[in-house]
Amino acid sequence: MCKALSKRGVDVQIASTDAEPRGRIRVELATPTAYQDVPVIFFKRQWSEAFKYSPQLAGWLNRNVSRFDLVHIHGIFSHACFSAATACRRSGIPYVIRPLGNLEDRSLKQKSLRKKLFLNLGGNRMLRNAAAIHYVCETEKCRSETAIGINHGIVVPLGIDLSPPSLTKERNISDQRPYLLVLSRLQPSKGIDVLIEAFLAAREDKPLSKWQLVIAGKGSSQYEALLKRKIKARGATDTVLFPGWLEGEAKARRLNQASLLALPSHHDAFGFCLVEAMSYGVPVIASPEVGLASEIAADRAGWITAVETKSLTDTLRSAMSDESERRMRGAAGRQLVRKFDWDEVTDHLIRLYELAIRGVTV
Repeated sequence: MCKALSKRGVDVQIASTDAEPRGRIRVELATPTAYQDVPVIFFKRQWSEAFKYSPQLAGWLNRNVSRFDLVHIHGIFSHACFSAATACRRSGIPYVIRPLGNLEDRSLKQKSLRKKLFLNLGGNRMLRNAAAIHYVCETEKCRSETAIGINHGIVVPLGIDLSPPSLTKERNISDQRPYLLVLSRLQPSKGIDVLIEAFLAAREDKPLSKWQLVIAGKGSSQYEALLKRKIKARGATDTVLFPGWLEGEAKARRLNQASLLALPSHHDAFGFCLVEAMSYGVPVIASPEVGLASEIAADRAGWITAVETKSLTDTLRSAMSDESERRMRGAAGRQLVRKFDWDEVTDHLIRLYELAIRGVTV
């Protein structure tokens, strides 16, 4: 997002803690630097990876936020995000909040007492005073506004670079076994355990016995070990592969050669890996709980199925056994994904920022 905005002449600066799941980003602290070619300043997270308590970041925001025309806050339930909104109000700087799915009813029910306390002690004010709430799809907007009762939201999807070779690269799967790809964090909410059972059941059909399941991602060592024990118990260690977290060319190769991609999440506000797969003409399988599910179903760019073993098994059998249908839905996905091109998404973002800066109600 920052790179796309920079290309359009928007001066971008990220301010963040060094927190990341189960650790810290190894970066220089409290000093302007570049991270993945974007201007960034990081501050130490003092405690709580989830709450991201950082008085140093809060202090920097109070001193510097008035230098900016607008602040785009990514997240809600953290000290970092609350500090950004507070600093903006003090300095009269408009801000936009992207809630990352955290306003949906399912999310609000997790650690609900803690979240209710946060909202009552200032979170609701933080949301009400935002120039806009930035949702990444209509499903997230509908679910969030129903749950929280705030209605000044706008939908701007996440973007993807559709420049060659993403849309022009030909896939060649004739010299390898077909495979179903998972490209996701490995955690229970992604439904991967159900997918494994359904895939192995579908593969029992002799015509589908050559298929493999490639689970590319990273999670807690305990959960990864649980999945691998499940696979070993089924005698499927040569059928279900774990290449680890993929980035760059390694991820592109896996996407380019995949026959299907699956995201059977119990909850996912957007589902960015689906956009990545569709950009390569790979048809997708997703649950109804994924934000993009309704658009995928409407454009027949894949299959939508419940995260339940029988339903998912039946869907996999249908998708894995019909190459012409996969090709047709893959082509539909390539058409659908054009709306997520960064050039178009950036137009919407800049329009949103301009309205917010002028004080126009979204």
